[in-house]
Parts: sequence; C-alpha cells; structure tokens
Amino acid sequence: MKQTAFYNIHKQFGAKIVEFAGFEMPIQYSGIIDEHKTVRNHVGIFDVSHMGEFEIRGKDALSLVQRVITNDASKLNEGKVQYSAMCYNDGGIVDDLLVYRMREHFMLVVNGANVQKDFEWIKSNVGNLHVEFIDKSDEVSLLAVQGPKSLVTLQKLTGANLSAIPYYSFIRTNVVGIDMIVSRTGYTGELGFELYFDSSIAVSERVWNAIIEAGKEHSIRPVGLAARDTLRLEMGFCLYGNDIDKTTNPLEAGLGWITKFDKGDFIGRDALIKVKEKSIERKLIGFKIDDEKAFPRHGYAIRKNGASIGYVTSGTVSPVLNKGIGMGYVPVAFSQPGNSFSISIRNKDVTAQVVKIPFIKK
Repeated sequence: MKQTAFYNIHKQFGAKIVEFAGFEMPIQYSGIIDEHKTVRNHVGIFDVSHMGEFEIRGKDALSLVQRVITNDASKLNEGKVQYSAMCYNDGGIVDDLLVYRMREHFMLVVNGANVQKDFEWIKSNVGNLHVEFIDKSDEVSLLAVQGPKSLVTLQKLTGANLSAIPYYSFIRTNVVGIDMIVSRTGYTGELGFELYFDSSIAVSERVWNAIIEAGKEHSIRPVGLAARDTLRLEMGFCLYGNDIDKTTNPLEAGLGWITKFDKGDFIGRDALIKVKEKSIERKLIGFKIDDEKAFPRHGYAIRKNGASIGYVTSGTVSPVLNKGIGMGYVPVAFSQPGNSFSISIRNKDVTAQVVKIPFIKK
C-alpha cells in the first residue's frame, strides 16, 4: 500500500489507519463525532492526497475534456473550477470529478479509488486529438482546510487575499513559502479551501505544521475519512462507489444540472438523451429516520407495504441532527418529500421519510 507524505504525522496524532484506495489513510483521530463537530463549528484539516490529479495539455485539450465529461468546460475561464462527471457509452458513471481551468491546460481531480481506471478510460478516448495527458497524482499533496474558521486560519500564512476567492475558483499563490494552488472548494458544505502542492515529505510536513499552528486559537483538529463521509452526507453530496457508479446515470442521481446536452457530443450523450426522453424510472432521494438509534447502512433494503422498492446507498447518524439520515434509490412514484417507507435494519422495519437535501442548511 502507498503512504501519503503525511503518514508519520498521522501516526503522531494517534490516527487509526486503514487501507483506502490503495493508501494507508487516517480513518479517525479523536473520534468521528468530535471531528465532525470541529469542522461544523471551528476548523479541521484533512489529508486527501489519495485523490488523483491529471493534466491535459495541447491544442486539443479542451476538445478531449469536452469529449469525456458531461458538463461544459468551454464555459470555464482561467481560475475557475467545475464539478462534472464522466460516463460510459451506456450513460453509467465512470466517476465524478473537478475540472480546473489553468492558463495553458486543464487539471482533472478524480476520486482516489478510481485513479488508474479513470486514467485508462480517458487515455482510451484520446483518439487522434493532439494532447499531452499526464497522471500527476504521485507528485501532488492535497490538504483540505474546512470550517467557519478556515479563512482566518489560512490567511495568517499568505499575503494573498483569500476572502476574494469566489466559490469554485482558485489562485496560484505562496503559502508559508511554498508555491501552491489554493482552491475555494471542499466536500463538507462549510467555508473551506483545498491546497495542492509538491508532495515531498519536507514540504508537506511544513505546510501541515504551519496550518496546525495557525489554527490553534480556533481549535483546529485533524479530521479523518470517517468524518469526511458524515460531513458530505449531511450535505447530500454523492460518493462514488456508494451513490453513483457504472450502474447509475447522472439523471437519476440528481446530477442533471451537470449534464449539458446542448454543448455538443460527449461520451454517453446519446444514451442519456434516451433516458431523458423516456423519463427516469428511479431517483436518488434523501431520507430521515425519526428513531435516533437507528443507523441505516449502505445496501439496506428500502421497503413499502412489505415489498422491497429500493436500497440505501449511504447512511449514518447525523452528528448535528442526532437522527439517522441517508440516501437511496427508489421508484420516482415514491420520491416526493413527505413520502414514507421503511428501512430494513437488523431484521426490523424502521420508518423513514423522504426529505429534501441537504439535510442541514448552510
């Protein structure tokens, strides 16, 4: 298994280490609820260096990006970021990703578990386009600094005006003497930033230690992958492998807003147009359970009148709401907020209700 440049720091902070996406990664430090609430109320720092970074350069770079993603990258100006998805020819989802518009190239940020698969997929669709397609993942460290105190924490470490960076935008700047990309993005629903820089251990540890020191007065804590998952779920953000995968399409997953049919051809477009014309048969919904002790988990059956109508894709007990929440696929007829059904939890049917997502308002 691989290790990120922060591995020794994770051990020093007492992290519980698990295998994730081929890396030894911190699943938690002080505890999931504590870390979750730290991000909601203060500021947390995440090592997400397992994520993949690809560069697409050359005169046909935009053409390749447009071919493989569902969103419209031609709308991106330099310094802007776009959320998108890649689809197979049948409309199933290869991955969801971020597209960064640099001055002379594009950077694609993909899920850590899909780096090799995504690279091979994009490479297989280059055709005769004139591009240079490079996997830079091993050369990049990535930290996420998230929470209401993230701005004041990071602002101590750079002369750039971080408050001037709009949501889903980025700048190249210097932080603690290190050249990096500072991106106003994140996976928590909170004010936050993601920092991309050289993956050497010396540089990475310098950046981490400086952020920890700057955030001490704001109760900063390191946060593991477990709390990252509960934070994104409270916001209703999809997780590849749970809520979306090759068996789901963007329209039924509520990602029609990043599927731009009018931009021209892209892989999966014809299949998705057929889905749209026929109308979707199932839909990814959010649900809440009134019994605060009930914990819905991935794969649990969703039932109505004794019959299975769908399944849970993601579930947890929300640390903010102190109730079971989750997402899952159900037939469109059962997808309206207010509709009720049951979740089969440990051979017991527990009542749940469809609710609008996000589960908490930010």
